[in-house]
Amino acid sequence: MSMLADMVDVVVGGDTHRDSHTLEIATAQGVPISTITVTNDEAGYARALAFLTEHTTTAGGNAGGNAGNAGAGPRVVVGLEGTRSYGIGLARAFTAAGIPVVEVRPGPAGRGEAAAQGHRGKSDPIDAHRAVLTVLRMNPTRLPRPRSDGDREALRILLNARHDMTTTRTAQINQLRALLLTGDDTDRALARAALTQTRLATLARRRGRTGENTHHTVRRHETRRLALAITATGRDLATNKKHLTNLVQTLAPTLLTKTGIGPVSAAQAIVSWSHPGRCRNEAAFAALAGTAPIPASSGRTTRHRLNRGGDRQLNRALHNITLTRWRCCPRTHAYITRRRNQGLTDPEIRRCLKRYIAREIHRTLTNTWLDNT
Repeated sequence: MSMLADMVDVVVGGDTHRDSHTLEIATAQGVPISTITVTNDEAGYARALAFLTEHTTTAGGNAGGNAGNAGAGPRVVVGLEGTRSYGIGLARAFTAAGIPVVEVRPGPAGRGEAAAQGHRGKSDPIDAHRAVLTVLRMNPTRLPRPRSDGDREALRILLNARHDMTTTRTAQINQLRALLLTGDDTDRALARAALTQTRLATLARRRGRTGENTHHTVRRHETRRLALAITATGRDLATNKKHLTNLVQTLAPTLLTKTGIGPVSAAQAIVSWSHPGRCRNEAAFAALAGTAPIPASSGRTTRHRLNRGGDRQLNRALHNITLTRWRCCPRTHAYITRRRNQGLTDPEIRRCLKRYIAREIHRTLTNTWLDNT
């Protein structure tokens, strides 16, 4: 199996932090050339680019010449930790300069590295060198590219905000129900019913009664506060969904025509898929989604089980799509009947459906991108 070390002349490894980044530049054999620490701001990014240019002009040019590529200049790749967190600014700077960037996961570079790290200790230069070694061992056909910016980043921000709002609204509803359950018969009936907009408006309009004691006054005020908060969060969620719908219709409108795929699930699919090339094919996308089948056979039993890894938010979106199709899609009903007759259990059928949905989404997004180019 080929490694990236066979295809580059110079590698830069980066250990990123909130205030500073440590970079090491090394040859394709993993021999360190120089190390630098830069600040996490525009001035630091410019210094990092100048550092790279300075050292690749000499060492990279010689390496390129030895590889028969002197005329084309040095082949450089940068490996950074945290390309979507502390290292996002540096990753953008390298990408804007036309230098390919790959994501390096924090942790040991390979088998045996964990034990060796205990003897070497830990520091920013050591972590930068480990990033270099990790990049050199990568398969050039399966490089972990950072996720793209632009509209895709806007979708990610909206999805994160939606997750927080949903969590907050659920907690508010639970608090309101708990409060109503300790009230009179009318309140207990409301606690057991659906909290519709009409019922929430009724709770928000409650007024005090003559001779009301402190306990009832506090209960009424808290009930009104929670009802208003739930209503306000519901409006924010509706606005959030509208923004998601507009962006999805701009990026991949075909997704919304598929059965069971709404704007939230479509947005999560686009965010995880990110850009052409992040997943080399639909099987890689299925593995990213945690829907690639895992063998679980033994003896005369031949079966597969669900994958518990991968992007869990994407997996959740596929699960919601599966549940919707399970309820109301005639084609899915026919498929479920056929697979049950073959002896598959419902969890196994759901696993198969999620795998098919992952394939459908990947092909739709890929074809949408090809149509727009």
